[in-house]
Amino acid sequence: MSEQPSVQPSPESWVPLPPDQRRVLGVLIEKQKTSKSADAYPMSLNSITTGCNQKSNRDPVTDYSEDDVEETLATLQRRGLVAKVTGSRVDRYRHLLYEVWKVTKVEMAVLAELLLRGPQTEGDLRGRASRMDEIKDVDELRVILKGLAARNLVVYLSPPERRGTTLTHGFHTPDELSRARQTAGASADVEPPPVRAAAPALEARLAEAFDEIAKLKERVAKLEAARQG
Repeated sequence: MSEQPSVQPSPESWVPLPPDQRRVLGVLIEKQKTSKSADAYPMSLNSITTGCNQKSNRDPVTDYSEDDVEETLATLQRRGLVAKVTGSRVDRYRHLLYEVWKVTKVEMAVLAELLLRGPQTEGDLRGRASRMDEIKDVDELRVILKGLAARNLVVYLSPPERRGTTLTHGFHTPDELSRARQTAGASADVEPPPVRAAAPALEARLAEAFDEIAKLKERVAKLEAARQG
């Protein structure tokens, strides 16, 4: 049986998050849900940077430096959305969004995909979020979305429950949201392409590959530090 959307009191609107903060939070959620080893999450600065800039399951593709990501993490810490985990040679970070947003696991998967890719159709969102937590069909997704929309965590950009319905997360600025609505309106008559069943699995494998690369970089950095010390 699937989880039911949480029912919690919430503000009428959420404080907008800049694109860099949305990307970092999306990466932290994604890694928490997809990592298969304990040392992959919480994440190091290097791993987060790699996750932000990977070319799969990201829109737009970015080229943040570690300094950029470190500054973003500091801001997210001040906002109470991220915590630093110390005690090892490399500082690591974890998100605090379950405590802040009060959502279920599957709701968090939906929000992660919207943070990582921005506005998208229900069909695309279901396929992508299912790589983290299973959503059996669009009807099940619509139940989840209704709960999130009631709390303004997601926003419909076109009429709900129709073919090609487009939505996004609730952390855009008013200007961003206006542009997103205009874009969704311009493409409302264009039938979205079907979600390929293999896409979520491929994206998961690519994410694992990027994670392995990040781990190798960390090991090299440790070896270099040990040799210099």
